[in-house]
Amino acid sequence: MAAIPKPEELANISFRPPGRKWMDTKPEFKEGTHCHAAAPKWLEWLDYPFPRSWSTYDEDWKLPKNWKEIFLVGFNDRLNKYRSLRLFMDICVRCGACADKCQFFLGTGDPKNMPVLRAELMRSLYRRYHTTAGKILGRLAGARELTEDVVKELYYYLYQCSECRRCSAFCPYGIDMADITILGRELLSSIGLGIEWAMASVGSCFKIGSHIGSPPHAFKDMLEFFADECEVVTGIRPRVPVNEKGHEILFIMPSGDYFADPGTFNCMGYLLLFEYLDLDYTISTFAAEGGNFGYFISHEMGKRLNAKFYAEAKRLGVKWILGGECGHMWRVINQYMDTWNGPADFLEEPVSPITGTKFENAKSTKMVHICEFTADLIKHGKLNLDPSRNAHIVLTFHDSCNPARAMGLLEEPRYIIKNVLPPGHFYEMPENTIREKNFCCGSGSGFNADEYLPIRLRGGFPRASAVRYVHEKYGVNHVGMICAIDRAVFPPLMDYWVPGVDITGIHELVGNALVFPGERERVVDLRKRPLKGKEKEAEKFLEEVM
Repeated sequence: MAAIPKPEELANISFRPPGRKWMDTKPEFKEGTHCHAAAPKWLEWLDYPFPRSWSTYDEDWKLPKNWKEIFLVGFNDRLNKYRSLRLFMDICVRCGACADKCQFFLGTGDPKNMPVLRAELMRSLYRRYHTTAGKILGRLAGARELTEDVVKELYYYLYQCSECRRCSAFCPYGIDMADITILGRELLSSIGLGIEWAMASVGSCFKIGSHIGSPPHAFKDMLEFFADECEVVTGIRPRVPVNEKGHEILFIMPSGDYFADPGTFNCMGYLLLFEYLDLDYTISTFAAEGGNFGYFISHEMGKRLNAKFYAEAKRLGVKWILGGECGHMWRVINQYMDTWNGPADFLEEPVSPITGTKFENAKSTKMVHICEFTADLIKHGKLNLDPSRNAHIVLTFHDSCNPARAMGLLEEPRYIIKNVLPPGHFYEMPENTIREKNFCCGSGSGFNADEYLPIRLRGGFPRASAVRYVHEKYGVNHVGMICAIDRAVFPPLMDYWVPGVDITGIHELVGNALVFPGERERVVDLRKRPLKGKEKEAEKFLEEVM
């Protein structure tokens, strides 16, 4: 792990641009500023080209002999295939509306992290090889040759974009920087350049079934363990139907919800909710990963990983799919599934078996977000909830980038929160940092790597600043979110910038608040923390069960 400066050092950001012109300013590959190169075995697992051992610190990156031709042919192919990419190359007027909207620019002060200039890294090649002015005038027209130094610069800065699309929300032309980033990463992948964290996650998911490389029996064992934990806290042991055919619903969650805290408590919330409803569902060990890191590498890899949802739905004979709290899983489903793998005509249009609500927005994908499902249950009075069980929690809500900006999932999580927390226990962060304008966690699109932590913390600085505001003004002690990557990376982000603030998924709060017929008296929450006013009873209870 890279050495981490103290917060006061990392917060000392200089926005003075370099003295040299941007084309002459090369990135410095020093510890903490970039992710490690992908190991060859992941590329071999994925049948990706040019697997080899190389290092970002080396002068020679061992590029294939015809790397330039591969890159330029690939660029041309994508310009012809994606009309959007050509538009994004042509229509930017460099107004700068996006400049201060990127958390990586705000956190690093590096001008090339302004979305407009990050896109210019690609646009300069477009001008040189695809416009008359660029071919004739070169630098005078903002064009430059493709060299190894340019490839290194692309690797450095395209992997300092989390594809959050906040800049796109402010762009007067609607330019999608995430699309430029992902297509640039595709080109880097075509010549064997990828980052270890993303390639390892995708390789593990493709070969084993989840990004963490958890085999089917380990996944099932974890679910059984969570059922045991639910029973300890509530006296109710939820069923765990795994790989069972003939059920109505297939439930898919991200691996972060069964692999590591605090996601594990969210998973317990799912299981308790489904047990409360006596829901006719199953879980698949072969579609054990809702997340799609493939999207962070290429469209084709995203398509390959998304396909398993529907293959399992067909194999198990379900009617429709219910999906858990994940971020990029939902951008892929909402914006890409029909083009990549759909439409899923062999499934039925989702209808809640509890309320009868028809989820018309899922008419084509046949997949419903768990927050839509639960908000509908609460609206129809189908859940007995005791918000006082969450009285020890004062919450703010982080709009995870992909569900917020990619699918407009803004009100449903808030509706759930307001029904599972006591009045006065929920506070919004400042208006220009939430909903469609939310700041990214700074670690999306495959940036979870520990060697990248200083940049992750810099990228998360604007988000953490908004949390600090409500923490100091209202006593907020928890941040709620509906993204597994957020739940994984927020703890170190908060520990660094806003100590004393914990992280929670929304369905952990639902699990805390659910009142079961015949349950034991609740004195602790799903984390075994004392409920407010039950401290003495909780101490005695924990002595008995621990």
